[in-house]
Parts: sequence; structure tokens; C-alpha cells
Amino acid sequence: MTEVGFYHLLSLPLERALPRLLERALADGHRVLVRAGSAERVGYLDGLLWTYNEASFLPHGSQHDGNAARQPVFLTADNENPNSATMLVLVDGADAVGLDGFARCCDMFDGNDPAAVEADAVAKTVPATAAGVASAPMAAAITIVKTVVGPVRVRTVSIRPDI
Repeated sequence: MTEVGFYHLLSLPLERALPRLLERALADGHRVLVRAGSAERVGYLDGLLWTYNEASFLPHGSQHDGNAARQPVFLTADNENPNSATMLVLVDGADAVGLDGFARCCDMFDGNDPAAVEADAVAKTVPATAAGVASAPMAAAITIVKTVVGPVRVRTVSIRPDI
């Protein structure tokens, strides 16, 4: 069963929250695939992960670097899993297709941008009860639920500076 988490970035921008989430995922033993909205965005995130903290090293790579199978964190804009990741992180409204094989899926989005939240909801929302993953009261509280095939567990998380 894939656990799907929606990370409403309310207090931290993606540039601060993503490295922290990736550090935690690696510490928990996950291999991670980060799926971005475009190849240009992959390049930006690659640069960010090299420079976000002078005191830390976050091993990662992209198609540009090669050796995908050896990368504990792999950045891509494609629907692929070349590093056999167990955790999928979606940014920039990337689609949650191909969840088979992932233990976790984390969808990170700017919870302070109503247009971004609405665009994501319009593109990806299905009633949680129809997906069989939530009761009616929970469905009313969740604004975004991805369409997925197979069993999933859904939770929402608001990111705060202390993550």
C-alpha cells in the first residue's frame, strides 16, 4: 500500500522544505525519486541541493549526471524510477502516475498560493470516498486527493519551520 502525503508548504518555501524532507527520508532508509514539472526545474533543484547548506551533503543526481541506479536521490521530470526509489516526492504539480513500487508519495505544494492549490485541485482531485481512502468527513477536509490505482493511505501535513 502506498502512503500518500500532501505537504502544504505554509511557513517554508519548497527550497527549504525539500532538502529537510530528503534528509529525513534518507535517514529512514528510503531511496527517493523527486519528480519536477520540467527539465529546467530539475536543473534548478539540482543546483539547490548542492548549495542549500554549507555544512551538509545531500547525495543526489539527475539524468545529466548518469549512473541513476547508484543515486540515493534522483531528480527527474519524467515518469520513471531509475534508482529503484521507495519514496516519490512530487513538486511543481507533477503527476502521481506510476505509484507501484513506492512505499510513500509526498506531494509538496505552496499552501499560501490559492491559484496553485486550485490548479492542482482541478487537475488532480477526486472525491476521497470514491477513491476508497477516506470517510465522507475526511473527504470534505482534504482539498486534493490524487487519482491512483490500487490501495493508498492519505494524510495531509502542514509544513512548519520545525520539521
